Amino acid sequence: MVTIHRFEDLEVWQVSREICQAIYSLTQTDKFKKDYALVDQIKRSSGSAMDNIAEGYERDGNKEFIQFLTISKASIGETRSQLYRALDFGYIQKEEFESMNEKCLRLSRQLQKFSDYLRKSPIKGRKFQT
Repeated sequence: MVTIHRFEDLEVWQVSREICQAIYSLTQTDKFKKDYALVDQIKRSSGSAMDNIAEGYERDGNKEFIQFLTISKASIGETRSQLYRALDFGYIQKEEFESMNEKCLRLSRQLQKFSDYLRKSPIKGRKFQT
């Protein structure tokens, strides 16, 4: 079993970082970047996904970590909804939408499985170790 020493070691954080980077790239097209409100919102939600994983990990307890993983999952759901808006407004192509939507769905599933694992784990976090 892999030992995690930092949040950067978590696959869910790495994947969320990749999604955040891809969202930033998508928003750089001429049409998309003019919609300041949507650009700001989609960047915030994708960034929130990775930030909440990091914050939850640093809380040092599974219960809090699970709560932050749930918030991260909600943020990636918000990103997916905003991708639909970007598609509907013609800011991204259908292929770009489908690729990003699938990445977000995959991350959502990973976050759920990780939360389920932590709920069942006998280890309750570093702050509970003596």
